[in-house]
Amino acid sequence: MLRILLIDDTTSKLGRLRTALVEAGFEVLDDDGLAIDLPRRVEALHPDVILIDSESPGRDVLEQVVLVSRDQPRPIVLFTDEHDPQVMRQAIRSGVSAYIVEGIHAARLQPILDVAMARFESDQALRAQLQARDQQLAERKRIELAKGLLMKMKGCPEEEAYTLMRRQAMSRQQKLVQVAEQIIAMHEMLGH
Repeated sequence: MLRILLIDDTTSKLGRLRTALVEAGFEVLDDDGLAIDLPRRVEALHPDVILIDSESPGRDVLEQVVLVSRDQPRPIVLFTDEHDPQVMRQAIRSGVSAYIVEGIHAARLQPILDVAMARFESDQALRAQLQARDQQLAERKRIELAKGLLMKMKGCPEEEAYTLMRRQAMSRQQKLVQVAEQIIAMHEMLGH
């Protein structure tokens, strides 16, 4: 059963989403309005999904979404009466996985949650791939820098410097980037 943190900052139709969630058989963890510290509530309650019911998501709501998405990523579904495409785009950029305008029906909740979770997982996978590529690029740059330093220090061609680095990595059972960092650190220490 999904653990759902419900944030209800509507003034009218109070409890419309909570009722639909309970009717659909979900565990609702909390629904006492939008607290100023949503990340703290997420940390304390560990929900699987965050649902926000807001007539029109303002800057404060979206700032809370950004903080949660950055520090404790979760699928976030926003139910709203706001039709403005700009607000929708801003919500998606903030970290909302699904933006649902009007119409909360118990029968629709499970498919909406399924889509939000699938989109969230897809976004997380893309972020992980980008982070891994950034890491690889950073490591490649450090290896290239170390290779250049080694070429200067030993007066050798590029292939020989690379071979020396690879041998050192294999003999010490280290990654090539670790050997590169050692070469760079030694160069800095010697003040070359």
